[in-house]
Amino acid sequence: MGLVHLLRAVTVNFDLLGAEFAARNGLHPTDVRALIHLLDAARDGTPATPGWLGRQLRLNSAGTTALVDRLERLGLLRRERDSADRRRVLLEVEQKATELGWAFFGPVIDKVVATAEGFEADELETVRRFLASVLHATQQMRSL
Repeated sequence: MGLVHLLRAVTVNFDLLGAEFAARNGLHPTDVRALIHLLDAARDGTPATPGWLGRQLRLNSAGTTALVDRLERLGLLRRERDSADRRRVLLEVEQKATELGWAFFGPVIDKVVATAEGFEADELETVRRFLASVLHATQQMRSL
C-alpha cells in the first residue's frame, strides 16, 4: 500500500501543479488535459481530431467544440484540414502553448530528470515497467 499512497501523492501534486498552471493562464483544468492529450498525440504520431479529443476527455460533441473554440481563441491550438482527407479536421498545438507549458513545467521536468539521473539504468527500467503497468491497469478501469 505504500506504493499506492506514493502514487496518489505524486498524482495529487501534479494535479495541483496543473490547476495552478490553468489558473495563471486563464484556463480550465480540462483545457490543460486537452493540451496534454494533443501534445502526446503529436509525439506519438496520432492524428488528433475533435472526435478523438472528445473521447480522450469524455466530452460530448458540444463540449468538445466549446473547448476547441476556447483554446483556438486563446491562440493555443489551431484547426487544420487533413491533407490526406480534406473532410477531416486535425487539431495542432500552437507554439505559444508549448512555450507557456515549458515556462511553467520546465523546472519540474528538470527536477524529475535530475532525480532519474541518480538511478541506474536497470532501476529506471524497473520503474518504467511498473509505471507502464499501473497506467495500463488504470486505463482498463476507465473503460468500465
